Amino acid sequence: MVFAAGFGTRMAPLTNDRPKPLLEVGGIPLLDHALAFRKGLSLRRVVVNAHYRAEMIAAHLSDSGVRISVESPDILDTGGGLIAARDALESDIVYTLNPDVIWLGPNPLQVLRDRWQQTDALGLVLLVPLDAAHNRTPPGDFSLSPTGKISRGKQFVYTGAQILDTTRLSEAGTGAFSLNAYWDLLMAEGALEGVIYPGEWCDVGTPEGLDRANALWSARHHG
Repeated sequence: MVFAAGFGTRMAPLTNDRPKPLLEVGGIPLLDHALAFRKGLSLRRVVVNAHYRAEMIAAHLSDSGVRISVESPDILDTGGGLIAARDALESDIVYTLNPDVIWLGPNPLQVLRDRWQQTDALGLVLLVPLDAAHNRTPPGDFSLSPTGKISRGKQFVYTGAQILDTTRLSEAGTGAFSLNAYWDLLMAEGALEGVIYPGEWCDVGTPEGLDRANALWSARHHG
């Protein structure tokens, strides 16, 4: 599932007339960058949620075979959005991905899959060290133990990519709520793990971040 419902307020004025996932890096919409990672993973279903300017997201994906979960009348945040999309996903095991980032390295979903096959955790989040995170100021979001368990801390940045077993997601909240609540539930039980992304990552949450991402992309692909 790709989370594309947000208002993109930090990206204003670029998001005054379009949703942030349709802004471009390297001439390619951020949403398309995210959807490209499904290739080679044989994913059965892909769902994108939408709220702000949902009609533009729907039009962009009209011929893609991607399912759209429109949140109306209210936006549901990540936790509520994932619950609302469960019927469309038709699976309790779900990759989730934020589209407002750029990856300089291997397919993040493949990195997650390789680790997921070796763990019995209920959640696996993809992390990046602060020195490999562009357009992100300290501190980080999580600390990582030698066994792969994670806790709230300052070492690593959450990249916006994860695998979750959503069977117990409704225990964390109803209506609009953040997946942070589900992470807290899983961490309390030692059921949330992390894996480090072996590449660089750039947050694309602001106009400055978009410029930085385009510069990094150009240097990597045309430099």
